[in-house]
Amino acid sequence: MTKESQPPESELPPAASTPPTSATPAAKSATEPPAAAAAPLDEAWARNTLEQLALSFYKEQRASRRWKIFFRSLWVALFIWMLWIASHPPGMGKTEVTRPHTALIEIHGEISDESPSNARWLMNSLQEAFEDKDAKAVVMHINSPGGSPVQAGLINDEILRLKAKHNKPIYAVCSEACASAAYYIAVGADRIYVDKASVVGSIGVLMDGFGFTGLMDKLGVERRLLTAGENKGLLDPFTPLDKNQKALAQQMLDNIHRQFIEVVKAGRGDRIKGGPEVFSGLFWTGDKAIELGLADALGSLDSVARDVVQAEEIIDYTRSENVAERLVKRFGMSVGEGLFKSMQQRGLLPH
Repeated sequence: MTKESQPPESELPPAASTPPTSATPAAKSATEPPAAAAAPLDEAWARNTLEQLALSFYKEQRASRRWKIFFRSLWVALFIWMLWIASHPPGMGKTEVTRPHTALIEIHGEISDESPSNARWLMNSLQEAFEDKDAKAVVMHINSPGGSPVQAGLINDEILRLKAKHNKPIYAVCSEACASAAYYIAVGADRIYVDKASVVGSIGVLMDGFGFTGLMDKLGVERRLLTAGENKGLLDPFTPLDKNQKALAQQMLDNIHRQFIEVVKAGRGDRIKGGPEVFSGLFWTGDKAIELGLADALGSLDSVARDVVQAEEIIDYTRSENVAERLVKRFGMSVGEGLFKSMQQRGLLPH
């Protein structure tokens, strides 16, 4: 077809449109969200995330604060309870009884200021037992090899005082052993009962130690002891034994022994049948102790309560350390140690 025969341009049918080679604004809006719409979505997501994080952090902080308050309140309550226990001495082992009974005081193990059988606790126990009008008599159940003459002397004096004040009988019942300071206590009783195999006696005083001077000479070790006072290093184990210092120590032991003998004679009186060997530090079985007048008869705790006191029900008045007191001691030690370290750190005390 020639150029002349082509129809006019206005009469030609519209040409088929082809997709543009580059995306137009209209096509872009059909396939992707516009930038103006995407920005609010990102901001909303970030806001929600921050809100959730903040809420979680707030809940965590609130829970942590509650636990802190709980534990602080618990420690305050525990501290108040410990103070109350410390200011209100716990009662003895006694239970409230309003009928006739036998009051029991247990004396077991070493007699010393650091043991349960110490003068303060036993004197408190004896006082409560004597003051109870329903206690027909007091029985000391003793199983001890001895201990401090000072503690034993205090207890013996208290027994004599309470006997005179309350006019109530007191008996000593010895089980395995009743020797030395334990016997010092027992002689304060009105009567002493033993088992035939009990170990009784040992009326004497001792002071023991070691000497290392020969060993130090062999090892070439020199002892350097400086004292103010010629007898300040009395019986030092690393220096040779001085005769004058030995005589001083022996004089002290003899004096304590004489006090022991006087207490035994005052407690037993004419019942003692033995000679000087009774006070020599020897000890005997229970049946032999009865022959020597150191004890009165065979008997046990139950038999004495039943046959002598005639009150079979036995109530224990023995003072003992309870859990609260142990906690108070440990708490006090930890607080004191912490205070000491704090003062050292601040330079108030030397390291």
